Amino acid sequence: MAYYNNQREPVNEVETKVWSCVSDDCAGWMREAYSFDEEPKCPLCKSEMKREVRVIPEIK
Repeated sequence: MAYYNNQREPVNEVETKVWSCVSDDCAGWMREAYSFDEEPKCPLCKSEMKREVRVIPEIK
């Protein structure tokens, strides 16, 4: 990470497939590429999860 005048280098953001918790009380989500289950349960509250696409920082 390079710094210039106390500002960070811009991070590339990309559309990414994720699993998102369906519970209104939980904000849990995970990248689909890092899930080992076909239909995972939320690791935070154990609720079901649904697929969606989010624009998030790219992992290299």
